[in-house]
Amino acid sequence: MGEKVVAAGFGPADRQRYRRKLRDCLEALERLLAEGRFDRPRNLMGLEIELNLVGADGLPRMMNAQVLERIASSDFQTELGMFNLEVNVAPHRLAGHVFSQLAEELRTGLGYAHRKAEELGAGVMMIGILPTLTRHDVDLVHLSDVDRYMLLNDQIVAARGEDFTLEIDGVERLGCTAASITPEAACTSVQLHLQVTPARFADVWNAAQAVAAVQIATGANSPFLFGRELWRETRPPLFQQATDTRPPELQAQGVRPRTWFGERWVDSAYELFEENLRYFPALLPLCDDEDPLRVLGDGGVPSLQELVLHNGTVYRWNRPVYGVVDGVPHLRVENRVLPAGPTVDDVVANAAFYYGLVRSLAEDPRPVWKRMSFAEASDNFDAACRHGIDAELRWPRPGRGGTAAVPAVKLVRDELLPLAAAGLDAWGIEPADRDRYLGIVEERCRRRFNGASWQVETFRLAQEAGLDREAALAATARRYRELALAGEPVHTWPVRSPGTYPQRTG
Repeated sequence: MGEKVVAAGFGPADRQRYRRKLRDCLEALERLLAEGRFDRPRNLMGLEIELNLVGADGLPRMMNAQVLERIASSDFQTELGMFNLEVNVAPHRLAGHVFSQLAEELRTGLGYAHRKAEELGAGVMMIGILPTLTRHDVDLVHLSDVDRYMLLNDQIVAARGEDFTLEIDGVERLGCTAASITPEAACTSVQLHLQVTPARFADVWNAAQAVAAVQIATGANSPFLFGRELWRETRPPLFQQATDTRPPELQAQGVRPRTWFGERWVDSAYELFEENLRYFPALLPLCDDEDPLRVLGDGGVPSLQELVLHNGTVYRWNRPVYGVVDGVPHLRVENRVLPAGPTVDDVVANAAFYYGLVRSLAEDPRPVWKRMSFAEASDNFDAACRHGIDAELRWPRPGRGGTAAVPAVKLVRDELLPLAAAGLDAWGIEPADRDRYLGIVEERCRRRFNGASWQVETFRLAQEAGLDREAALAATARRYRELALAGEPVHTWPVRSPGTYPQRTG
């Protein structure tokens, strides 16, 4: 969410100055790109995971400040809701046994955080949306006590001018309103970063957009919200609606939402940053003292703070990122598609599948984005969110022109897993790592079973055993917590038979 900021009001002069600074930043970025000033290829990946704090009863715990104090590590940070944390993993080079190393680091760090949370009667859980969250758990009173979150909330609420409407039609229907952006905190995600050169950026971003639906289909883990069974991956519609600055009239006019999939393939990173300035008003018009064009003229590298801050308030599912490390600028593609969890092995398997597949597709001499429309990629994303592992996706068919609908599990097993394996080989990943983690994705497809599938089946069996809705959701969360702590990937998780639940009495 950016650096710490101090909450304050903004006037017309602040916004005009900020707009001028954004234009200067964009010009500086264009010049940096033209001059070839960016970092050389280093095959670096990074990872962030948003977490829930959950008690042994399966209910959320509103205590991230206290837990962070116990953890006392800069790797863990606050997130939007008081029941959220985020862990950041240092960049790794994509080579060798990187995925096994990553898994071991995550198990160690998350295990430590979980033990510290247990000292306060909580625990750490990786899940897209906690099924026991209620509407009241995401009221403004449970927004984390951090200035930047309150300031962002105030600006989005002011831009919208009325309560947010949350309406999602899925297996069941949810309809409610919210006076703040706090419902966004229900969405806990994994963010995968890949550093790329400017010349490769567009191919990597286009490839990431093309496979976003496949990521969701295989990795869906968010079927419940506020007690209702909705989409298999409910995060995207919830995130869009909880941050939507557009009242209904602007939506009807076709004004773009701040959370969006996009509308076209691109030819450069510059296009995405320019779109962000052209389409989206500033939410946090905070100006840095740096003059980016003067710094550039003096031979330096500007931080482009205004551009970076504005970019962070446009919630693309694949976001362009500009950064500076040791005085050298770089570009990253931040993939924000995946839900958290269920286990470390599942998260690392999702990462391996993504990095391998994107590498192969980005280097394909017949790019997939030349053989399918952007609208088809967007429709695929929507279908995968709705149906998860059971989705059908449109994809170019080998040997003939055009696309056709293909079951996601067949597409992944027959076509995309081999491409992902080839991509991991190109990165220099050890075969043992490649086979272990891609094998997890393959098994999910073979069994047509992922985190969302497990949650739904477990919940329904709990109801059949006589538990009411609230108790069945809590039982699902408790059993999820137990199995996630055991660490085996979700495709191996048993689904309890109805007789294993306590019968409802009274």
